[in-house]
Amino acid sequence: MLEIQGLSAGYGESLVLREIDLSVAAGEIVAVVGRNGMGKSTLMRALMGIIPVAAGRIEVGGQDVTSMKSFERVAAGLGYVPQGRMIFGTMTVRENIEVGLASVVEKTIPEDVYELFPVLEEMADRRGGNLSGGQQQQLAIARALATRPRLLLLDEPTEGIQPSIILELARVLRRIRDQRGLGILVSEQVLHFALDVADRVIVLENGRITMQSTRDEVDERAVAARLAV
Repeated sequence: MLEIQGLSAGYGESLVLREIDLSVAAGEIVAVVGRNGMGKSTLMRALMGIIPVAAGRIEVGGQDVTSMKSFERVAAGLGYVPQGRMIFGTMTVRENIEVGLASVVEKTIPEDVYELFPVLEEMADRRGGNLSGGQQQQLAIARALATRPRLLLLDEPTEGIQPSIILELARVLRRIRDQRGLGILVSEQVLHFALDVADRVIVLENGRITMQSTRDEVDERAVAARLAV
């Protein structure tokens, strides 16, 4: 579903990511973990076309999206949940979700979005800024899912969310994977969440992949040590 080859990207002349090779299959959740400043958010922004790619290639479902603009990547099948959620506080829940439909042909909110997040249907006319942090994260995911993506990108989804909601978020992501069969790439600092949700775990350090393994084979102590340095 996602194929990244030799990806290098950064800001201006300063490279943050260097020669990243990474793939995500349909129906697979891959977690990219690392400390602050290691390049996790830069990776997500490069995949969405928010920052330019210095070298390499990005394919979604076999289609080269490397030179596409962000809205074109959404139409090609990428859904994006940014760090900090970035919902529109003065707009209603329904309006926030409808904003996500701007880059796709379908302009009606899919019913299964509300099935995943029934609280959003109950609060459809409430302003986004009046929701709790956990509810805002659900709204941000719903907005991305409304475009019916083939690949879902989530940047630090547990940031600012209480532990009980983090557990629910992991359950929902697994349900999305199982029901929709889409690939999910999530960047995260909270190791227990990554281990709970992911089929495969990748460690990013100084813009390079330094470890990767399946969830069943991951050395939790080794990964935790790299996150604690």
